[in-house]
Amino acid sequence: MDHELDRRRVRRGIRNLVGTTAIAALVALGTSSCIASPQPDAASTSPTAPEAASAAPADPEQAAELAELVQDAMDDMHLKAVIVKVQVGDELVIEQAFGESMTGVPATTDMHFRNGAVAFAYVSNLLLQYVDDGTVALDDTVDEWMPDLPESDVVTLRMLTNQTTGYPDFETDEGWTAAYNADPFHLFTFDERLDAAFSRPMQFEPGTNWSYSHTNFMILGEILSQIGGAPLDELIQERVLDPMGLEQTAAYDSSFIPEPVLHSFSSERRVALQVPPGQAFYEESSFWNPVWGTPMGAAQTTTVDDLVTTAIAIGTGELLSEESFHEMTDSKLIGFGEHLPSCGGSCFTQVDAYNYGLGVVRSGDWILQNPLLSGYSAVEAYLPSDRVAIGVAATFAPEAFDDDGIYDNAADSLFRLIGAYVAPDSPPPTKG
Repeated sequence: MDHELDRRRVRRGIRNLVGTTAIAALVALGTSSCIASPQPDAASTSPTAPEAASAAPADPEQAAELAELVQDAMDDMHLKAVIVKVQVGDELVIEQAFGESMTGVPATTDMHFRNGAVAFAYVSNLLLQYVDDGTVALDDTVDEWMPDLPESDVVTLRMLTNQTTGYPDFETDEGWTAAYNADPFHLFTFDERLDAAFSRPMQFEPGTNWSYSHTNFMILGEILSQIGGAPLDELIQERVLDPMGLEQTAAYDSSFIPEPVLHSFSSERRVALQVPPGQAFYEESSFWNPVWGTPMGAAQTTTVDDLVTTAIAIGTGELLSEESFHEMTDSKLIGFGEHLPSCGGSCFTQVDAYNYGLGVVRSGDWILQNPLLSGYSAVEAYLPSDRVAIGVAATFAPEAFDDDGIYDNAADSLFRLIGAYVAPDSPPPTKG
């Protein structure tokens, strides 16, 4: 690979990504509540501890070029911190932290952050394990577990997992949004979120369209808890996180983040708090309660090491049968879906650059999740053909937010730049 040529070509694309949201980042993927897991030993992960030990990059020159690429992008995207890890097969390409967690506190590669919708991949993996052992089938209807849901005798487990139920997203309910902005530390219960979701009619008949809705995975998590006969966090820990070897990923029922913490900052409440355009507004958002977005029992924190381990495990189907792996990761919805007034921007036609599997996003040949929430941006992504695994976490400087407090998924844009550099023959798409 001519790394210098590729580096120049990729860097030319940075400014084309800034100020736009890549197709795979059209949807902000959230986090939620969970049952507390044992907390890591704080003494072993103090904020002043050195960075976690890792193997040296296989190609130091390539690592240096990628570091320059990240630093250039940080300037253009107005990022406060970036943590990145790239692995090809068994070889480490780069593992490095850039910028500051807080003023005067450098970011380090062992810092913890919220992983948001990465948990959707774990939830879907758990469901497919139950499919593999014959406990359930993807086309089972949800009335077996939650008969009072609208269209419960039509909506299936598959529809919940591939976002085709037609259930409204509670996150887009004006009342819920107002409550969240008024108190981002509030722990939203399952019933509160369910009431917000179904305060409006169905967006469309089940199975006839595609629309991103946090409601789907919230309901799926509740059903999986019933299927497994235990709290969701326990089931995911036992059947997904532990078998994958994820040592720094855990669920909590509070705003807790294990030390060392990658702190986040946000301006997203600017409009709700009626802050005038042009007036400085930037607040710490690290400990906003993440009890929204993911199922009860799946609000998690993680590290960049675990993002890469996740990318490999999900992208290779490590815990699943071959049939279930393809159900989860194949592009089966390209060309499906259309915009409808009933669901606003959350429903659109699935394209090569963004199409949904079962709890994962497909973008070209890449399998990924790309959460954006509370000032955190992250990506875990895998390219099976080249065995490339990428983990990125990013936080934002004040200039990253527009006058309405809106900001792009910078980790997703960074992943696409890095992916194009490391795998130039199979770069992540940047346009639909």
